Amino acid sequence: MSTALKQTSLHPIHLESGAKMVDFGGWDMPVAYGSQLEEHHAVRKDAGMFDVSHMLNIDVHGAGAEGFLKRLLANDVSKLTIPGKALYSCMLNNDGGVLDDLIVYFFSSDQWRLIVNAGTADKDLAWIQTVAQADGFDVTITPRRDLAMVAVQGPNARNKLWEVRPDWEAETHALSPFTGAFVADDTLVARTGYTGEDGFEIVLPADQVTALWRDLAANGVRACGLGARDTLRLEAGMNLYGQEMDEQVDPLVSALAWTVSMKDPGRDFIGRTALEGATVDRTLVGVKLLERGVMRGHMKVRTQQGEGELTSGSMSPTMGVSIGMARVPKGAQPGDRIEVEIRGKWLPAEIVKMPFVRNGKVMA
Repeated sequence: MSTALKQTSLHPIHLESGAKMVDFGGWDMPVAYGSQLEEHHAVRKDAGMFDVSHMLNIDVHGAGAEGFLKRLLANDVSKLTIPGKALYSCMLNNDGGVLDDLIVYFFSSDQWRLIVNAGTADKDLAWIQTVAQADGFDVTITPRRDLAMVAVQGPNARNKLWEVRPDWEAETHALSPFTGAFVADDTLVARTGYTGEDGFEIVLPADQVTALWRDLAANGVRACGLGARDTLRLEAGMNLYGQEMDEQVDPLVSALAWTVSMKDPGRDFIGRTALEGATVDRTLVGVKLLERGVMRGHMKVRTQQGEGELTSGSMSPTMGVSIGMARVPKGAQPGDRIEVEIRGKWLPAEIVKMPFVRNGKVMA
């Protein structure tokens, strides 16, 4: 017997808008509302919005919160000293594999928040609670399923939000990237995103999200689905959990070494010992196809250093060619010519530096 898919508070609006719905990590989510291509271009050129309420906000409060997060996460939360500042990190298992990639917010020494991926949320929560109990940290862990989340992204995204919520502008106008501010009780507006464009991610009480969505739509912000979200993040060179990394893959071979902080020799984060003993013989690179065709995840690639595999691939709407990410033997460099196997044929491609696209400009 199949388990019913979970629904966000915006589910009725997605159906009302004629969205094509898919199962995403156990949630019934919109993949597109019409043209995925138009949704992608709306974010690159104007403003689009995504329902990301399936992601889970987890509050971590208590006197032991900072010490707990220094143990739990591969990146070092002691870097965070300004209230509202955020950090991207992986949460590792004892073998150094990635349980999830997440964002952690600092509000005060005893008040923090994690935002974790939808498909791993239940597993993450169980792990977080297990670590807290096993190591005896004085923390309270509270999953916030009462909150919804909307990402508003694109060059005009911030202005279009302020036009419908003018009282939020004072608190959010000066926010630097990867910083958030509370504009009301339980309403956090952060200058973050997953598209390579400017914009905000807004966390707010679930009973207020429908009004915000309708007001943004009325102000010309285009509803966008998971399809456009994937091509946007790929152009931006951003990893996707389950494709670029997972429990069997460590951050050092996923172009995420920058998120692992080893500076403090006394910080014994989970997975540290495994990473210190790891052999890094592969690397994650950007790939651009030089002939017609579309690359997809798990296709084989051939480099001068040996064989590898695509982790993600798609057509880039902004560039008009197929792009992807591939895990290949160490030593492969931007500018190297490689080959990708598509439908039994080996087609020429090139390793390029990521991101492919940033703030609307083609970089690769």
